[in-house]
Amino acid sequence: MKLTKLAAIVLIASTPFSSWAQVDTNKIDDVIRASMARFDVPGMAVAIVENDKVIFAKGFGVTNLDTNKKVNKDTLFGIASNTKAFTAAALAKLVDEGKLSWDDRVIDHLPEFRLYDSYVTREMRIRDLLSHRSGLGLGQGDLMIWPSTDKSVDEILAGLQYLKPASSFRSKYAYNNLMFVTAGEVVARVSGMSWNDYIEKIYYNRYTWTTHARAFHVFQKVIKTGRQVIFLWMARFIHFL
Repeated sequence: MKLTKLAAIVLIASTPFSSWAQVDTNKIDDVIRASMARFDVPGMAVAIVENDKVIFAKGFGVTNLDTNKKVNKDTLFGIASNTKAFTAAALAKLVDEGKLSWDDRVIDHLPEFRLYDSYVTREMRIRDLLSHRSGLGLGQGDLMIWPSTDKSVDEILAGLQYLKPASSFRSKYAYNNLMFVTAGEVVARVSGMSWNDYIEKIYYNRYTWTTHARAFHVFQKVIKTGRQVIFLWMARFIHFL
């Protein structure tokens, strides 16, 4: 049933623009509302883009279960770890500009960088920060940033050396947020700008993204969905994670 609903949305979204005029948008509404009910989603915004043109954009449901404020096509939602792609792309841009190499040692850019194992500290490369193969376990160290934190990036980096690895270096995949905090700090050091400012310069300004929130405490004022589990540590590290 879940796959059927998801497949229906994909099928609608992939309809060629030439035949779009023949599509009954009420059917789109029906599929989306059925999916929301199935997955217990209180609100969502849907956009379909083809050939750089928005051919459908609409909000469904509410942003807040207490106030019943409606979602519209311009409502902001937190994107959580999708911002990891921003960090990876920022590093790639710095590599293209010759300011960084994927095979640079992390300590060449962050001299204070320390892990539990001195060998891994020396051999950790920029590409390793993005690969989830550092040797740390799934989510290891997240208590430094979850559910909320007043720690600075410097304090979090200093705490890495006390995390005993769960596996050997590069031997296993284990999703880890703190290596992306580290990668975000590499972006800042190499670019000479804060992560926020660098991303805003190379993406937001270039592509005219006018409706974004730079940090979760700003975003939180825009939308609050009573049923969603939200990552409060994003108040400081939304763009790194």
